[in-house]
Amino acid sequence: MRNTARCAAALGLTAAAVCGPLTGSAIAAPASLYAPSALVLTTGHGDSATTVTPERAVTLSCAPTATGTHPAAAAACAELRGVRGDFTALKTRPDVQCTRLYDPVVVTLQGVWQGRRVAYERTFGNACAKDALDSSVFAF
Repeated sequence: MRNTARCAAALGLTAAAVCGPLTGSAIAAPASLYAPSALVLTTGHGDSATTVTPERAVTLSCAPTATGTHPAAAAACAELRGVRGDFTALKTRPDVQCTRLYDPVVVTLQGVWQGRRVAYERTFGNACAKDALDSSVFAF
């Protein structure tokens, strides 16, 4: 009888070890087949991100679909894909003329873009110069 109990216990432990990983979430497909792209974008008045308190902040996730609190998430993701995540490639529209009033606006972008950690900061002379970007990425 002892051998039977020992065999049953061993069989139960073996079954748990072999079949345990096959239960629950382990059976599910991988969470995503895409490299993660999740960003936090901020904007605020001041000379640099280290001295500015963000006035606005949004989230943007681009894989597998565009989501987040960004008001134009789909357009922003499409534009970032278009420049292959090179945030410095976001250019201003040449037809916009702004005053030379110096009231600096800082925009930041931090997070993960297609699986790689990114951080970006840019200071514009004023809000008009920021809004002159030919992009919806920082239009929030």
